[in-house]
Amino acid sequence: MIDPQAFIQHLQVNGVEFFTGVPDSLLKDFCACLEHVSRSGQHIISANEGGAVALALGYHLATRKVPLVYLQNSGLGNIVNPLLSLADPEVYSVPLVLVIGWRGEPGVHDEPQHKKQGRVMLAMLEAMEIPYSILGPETDESSVALANALAHVRNASAPFALVIKKGTFQPFTLPRLDKPDFSLSREAAIQQVIGFLGDRDVVISTTGMSSREVYEYRHQRGEGHQRDFLTVGGMGHASQIALGIAIQKPDRSVYCLDGDGALLMHMGALAINGVRKARNFKHIVLNNGAHDSVGGQRTVALDVDIQGFARAAAYESVFRAQTKQELDVCLVELQRSNGPSLLEIRVRCGARKDLGRPVTTPSQNKNAFMDFVES
Repeated sequence: MIDPQAFIQHLQVNGVEFFTGVPDSLLKDFCACLEHVSRSGQHIISANEGGAVALALGYHLATRKVPLVYLQNSGLGNIVNPLLSLADPEVYSVPLVLVIGWRGEPGVHDEPQHKKQGRVMLAMLEAMEIPYSILGPETDESSVALANALAHVRNASAPFALVIKKGTFQPFTLPRLDKPDFSLSREAAIQQVIGFLGDRDVVISTTGMSSREVYEYRHQRGEGHQRDFLTVGGMGHASQIALGIAIQKPDRSVYCLDGDGALLMHMGALAINGVRKARNFKHIVLNNGAHDSVGGQRTVALDVDIQGFARAAAYESVFRAQTKQELDVCLVELQRSNGPSLLEIRVRCGARKDLGRPVTTPSQNKNAFMDFVES
């Protein structure tokens, strides 16, 4: 296994001093170490992976130095365009180190949304003509791989990818950070929302722990899962899925349970949601200021005005709650409001260690959900 601190220090000694990307569970120890050892302004958690490439390009233009972008391989979808139309040697020819977490590696158990991505990832890199090296748990010394990567990016003035297998980095515990201590947990807020909804209301839940908590609470209540579309992949797209349903089913209230990191990832969706004026569209953002599902790395969502964003994007009504009592009141107002409406619920970080995962397949969820929406 690789010591993440030694890995990062090796990069810094060799002139790689700027790091940006979107956190990944396979890279959580690397990301935690970055937060600890990076100098101020030298590590930026970006809204999405494509934005990270743009940040890296800006850094290179200003310094002539080599930046590093990290991501989960699911983020390749967001990164293809800036890699090929900006960083590529045939365009601006940017020396760029990519560190990519390999979810869904063939032969390694993973969730269904990662299997196809993991199977085709290397072929995607090859199709983009991006050379790569693979690092795994058996790797004790990363200096040779880093030296080869840096030699390539500097000689070719082009990207090079380091593909990271599960368990590659040694554990790194970040010194305890102060986090907002809101009274509601995300799970408690979700349970309060689900308990309030009517039998015909439609739920779209975002990727990560939110969908897992929705699934478990339905199970605890002895209910089926047909009312909920669990968006297990495609981070940042839940609200557009919800809007697509709301427009086609104007007689059904459609509730999107979103996350702060997901909202920030594709904020253009707010403008589309607001301008389309679907009266039955209810957007709930569970804001804990963190990428909670992949290690708890901070987002900027508690430092900005989500309600203000929604107002500027032409949402008809906006609300905020951070206690059980406030949420009771806001849910009634949200239900009565003409959408598009947004409710921000501020919740604390963390989840139960025994939180389970859906036992139904995505296809089973989709088919049951479609039958419910059609009924």
